[in-house]
Amino acid sequence: MTALLILGVILISGTSGYLLNSLTKSGAIAAILTGLAVYIGFGVKGLFLLGAFFATSSLWSKYKSAAKASIEEKLAKGATRDWRQVAANGGAAALFSIIYYFQNDSLWLMGFSVSLASANSDTWASEIGSLSRKSPIYIRTFKRIEKGTSGAISLLGSAAAISGALLIAILTMFLFHLPVYEGLIIFLFGFLGNVIDTLVGAYYQQEYRCVNCGIHTEKMVHCGKPATRIKGVPFVDNDMVNFLSGLIAAILAIWVIHLS
Repeated sequence: MTALLILGVILISGTSGYLLNSLTKSGAIAAILTGLAVYIGFGVKGLFLLGAFFATSSLWSKYKSAAKASIEEKLAKGATRDWRQVAANGGAAALFSIIYYFQNDSLWLMGFSVSLASANSDTWASEIGSLSRKSPIYIRTFKRIEKGTSGAISLLGSAAAISGALLIAILTMFLFHLPVYEGLIIFLFGFLGNVIDTLVGAYYQQEYRCVNCGIHTEKMVHCGKPATRIKGVPFVDNDMVNFLSGLIAAILAIWVIHLS
């Protein structure tokens, strides 16, 4: 009976995300599948942690959305998440949940938590940092650049990244009764995931130039025409960067815990 109730909650949550325009149809399906995977591995506690990420991410995505409208021209996708974005942010967490189901080892809980902390850190940095009054600094040149540029940082965005990772770390400690040092690892490596995301975004993520208006963007098509790739490695888009940064941070955290 409890399992059916939880299944209902997962289905309602995914459907609500679609109705509230936070998720596309494919995004809603991906969110439901992610929720099921997390429930199989970590139960209600894992779902609560996943829900905290998705809820706060959606909140910050919608917060002052009008002020972010111009930035969305540079971004590949807007605030409504499709299946690729859901997989990029929750795919690693779902993977660690399934592994934990078959191998009941606390190391996979660390991987699960760090991947979510990384996703939360990066999302908060992007959504809140874009509201900074000053233009961010591009880490390749250390010069100010347009808001929304991958690989750029700001003081407000960095503070938001720290807060996002810290929230997941605190919730994990509380829900799973972890010692402080493990919570600290979740926080540090969650924030590290955001740092990795910034570095990979600056040096390897694809960037295009619109052949019509000349804007630099993550979109392959702009103004109705194919844009020209001017930077980055093929297939390395924002979704790929998000997924890899969280996965790498989680694997590093597992390695550190394993050695300690």
